[in-house]
Amino acid sequence: MACGLVDQKQIWKSDHRVSYRSTKVCKGDKQMTRQKNHDANSPEAGADEAPQQAQGQGLSRRNLLVGSAGATLGSMVGASAAVAQSDQSGAGSHMRPTASLGNRIYSANPTHPGMTDISENPANVPPPITRTEPATVRIQLETIEIEAHLDTNSRFRFWTFNGTVPGPFQRVRVGDTVEVYLKNNEDSWFAHNVDFHAVTGPGGGASLGAPGPGESYSFKFKALNPGLYVYHCAVAPVALHIANGMYGLILVEPEEGLTSVDREFYVMQGEIYTEEPFGSVGVLTESYDKLIDERAEYLVFNGHVGALTDHYPLQAKVGETVRIYFGVGGPNYTSAFHVIGEIFDKAYLHGSLVTPPLESVQTIVVPPGGSGIVEFKCEVPGRFVLVDHALSRAERGLAGYLIVEGEENPDIFSSLDEAPGAASPDGQE
Repeated sequence: MACGLVDQKQIWKSDHRVSYRSTKVCKGDKQMTRQKNHDANSPEAGADEAPQQAQGQGLSRRNLLVGSAGATLGSMVGASAAVAQSDQSGAGSHMRPTASLGNRIYSANPTHPGMTDISENPANVPPPITRTEPATVRIQLETIEIEAHLDTNSRFRFWTFNGTVPGPFQRVRVGDTVEVYLKNNEDSWFAHNVDFHAVTGPGGGASLGAPGPGESYSFKFKALNPGLYVYHCAVAPVALHIANGMYGLILVEPEEGLTSVDREFYVMQGEIYTEEPFGSVGVLTESYDKLIDERAEYLVFNGHVGALTDHYPLQAKVGETVRIYFGVGGPNYTSAFHVIGEIFDKAYLHGSLVTPPLESVQTIVVPPGGSGIVEFKCEVPGRFVLVDHALSRAERGLAGYLIVEGEENPDIFSSLDEAPGAASPDGQE
């Protein structure tokens, strides 16, 4: 007997309490209903979550986590600069930054140095397509729910494609036939599927299935339009699945391909809504109330706080041209994407590859479910900070680094050795 997970629906909501349920999850002859409750008045910061029974099964949330797939990802990368951070000794404490953004770097989780890291390495971009004819391309996705590093001393149960946030970068060519095979890991609690914005068809592929734990579905589509597109889970409540990490990008290259650059990077912005305040300690719980009120506790590049500062900073050399594929998973906030100390030589707004790019652009605006492509030449060495220029969001984790190494270029950028007034404007004494 095999029953699909029919839907996830908000059952009731009152007094800051939300219940959402997955119905009719069947394995063999057993049928169970998994239900999860959140109470904003009962935070669980600072300790493992209290056991919560899955109806009819006698399983706690903690037991359901054991054996979760995808637990071996890239090891954490140590920081190369000093760490400035405040004390987080108390459960539920709210972290206040002790240093400005320019001097601050987020640290790896010291309490759990081996904690799973779900952040996608921004350098994980497939190479440009060299073939000149359409082909059949196969995309294989596995939806995995996994407890992993969120911030210093905190963890979170992420919902992912292939164990990373964002999910893997997909690259096809216009005219390709794309076959999508999605499996929902057997240790999942909920149904999942995928909606590709590059699809011409109902639901972007999501209307064709919503496999429960251990189940699969597949579909195919023709890539008709070149551009950079978001993909995400589309099982209700859709915003919750996205907020918990289920988003990624797919690039549909035009027939002539893209111009050659030295390095390509993959960066996505997202929001995380937790019952506990930013900076809390322990296993944090998602908050549906805060989600629908659009009150994110964490804002992140590539999955978690520190992903692109401490773990996977972007790396380039002086003289190289870099291209950043940028997207916003959301589900709610629009981004003003900016690299402090750089100007985008080219900016492909909305991920469009059929309209000419803008030139000499300081910031691009990308809405939830949207994307953009930027290119620039690295003229001088240094540490350049990636931000959403709604800069207060950096204090909740939204920052990344581009580390450029190489020779100084004083003709473009250097300090002044003389104090103001030491020489006249025309250089005459």
